Amino acid sequence: MNPQTVHLIAAARPNFMKVAPLFHALKATDWAKPVLVHTGQHYDHNMSDAILGDLGIPTTDFHLGVGSGSHAEQTGKVMIAYEELCLDARPDWTVVVGDVNSTAACAMVGAKLWIPVVHLEAGLRSGDRSMPEEINRLVTDAISDLLWTPSADADENLLREGVARDKIEMVGNIMIDSFEMLRDRIEAAGAREGLGLETGGYALVTLHRPSNVDSAESLQPIVEELILTARRMPVVFVAHPRTINALQRFGLHEALSAAPALELLEPVPYIHFMNIVAGAGLVITDSGGLQEETTYLDIPCLTLRENTERPITVAQGTNRLVRATNLAEHVDKVLAGDWPSSICPPSWDGNTAHRAAESLRRRAAV
Repeated sequence: MNPQTVHLIAAARPNFMKVAPLFHALKATDWAKPVLVHTGQHYDHNMSDAILGDLGIPTTDFHLGVGSGSHAEQTGKVMIAYEELCLDARPDWTVVVGDVNSTAACAMVGAKLWIPVVHLEAGLRSGDRSMPEEINRLVTDAISDLLWTPSADADENLLREGVARDKIEMVGNIMIDSFEMLRDRIEAAGAREGLGLETGGYALVTLHRPSNVDSAESLQPIVEELILTARRMPVVFVAHPRTINALQRFGLHEALSAAPALELLEPVPYIHFMNIVAGAGLVITDSGGLQEETTYLDIPCLTLRENTERPITVAQGTNRLVRATNLAEHVDKVLAGDWPSSICPPSWDGNTAHRAAESLRRRAAV
């Protein structure tokens, strides 16, 4: 019997971290042929090529090269390019991950071509339909044939929306697989020492959400608070390209760069980045993945958002939703030791990819 071809769709840095463990788990079998499809939705060497090397994947099998654009433009380009690929080299399964435009686009292509679609990291909900990611999550989950969830609350969301129970499998959090797969290299990376940082004595910052960085009205108060935080403890701001452009456009880059004890960095390769994360005394972010990783690592996390699609990181973890106006208050609590410890959710154990591969094997009946 020929191996079943499984397309793994990746478009942005978090996608690569999620598909890599599954790629390796499937490649180790005799029944599956994993094929990595890079849509090209986000492109930056440190955010795609470099991370593939870190994660042990030499190259992508297909690069659709769609580039940037509006939500409709990106979604349409990905659908056209991925449909052409599927018509030329039809897979047996399409696995989409996360909640970017490529996730929904490739899921729609698969569904319309009657290719079974699997959503890895299904069932997450913020309840905020003003977020493009929420629309992508809803669309993808509604048309997927198999929904791999990271936690029990995601199962509950899907059941409440009328998804058949036999389509849902809780496999756990695959971001933890990537961390555990590279833990030794992460701990040995020396990135924080190279920046002169003392373990547990600094704050890490990442920001990229449009609601935080796309207007001066939202970004300037955050920048002002980060400069004030840097008077309390060293701050490392690893800035997304979108954020760097916004800082420059709004005349905020110079103030941040000049602030004492605040280091402004461009995107950092995954292993070095996670070395910095693992040694942080607190994290200030609007990232979904960092909410999970800080809960796993028991590091206080201040999430600059009105809501989160990962409420388990608040209910059981170290994450709290904050605004620029009360950021200093929460930083004070962290520095005073007034912060909850994490209760790591079940199946956040580094074995998610193996559970997912076994789930797919059962469904493929091989």
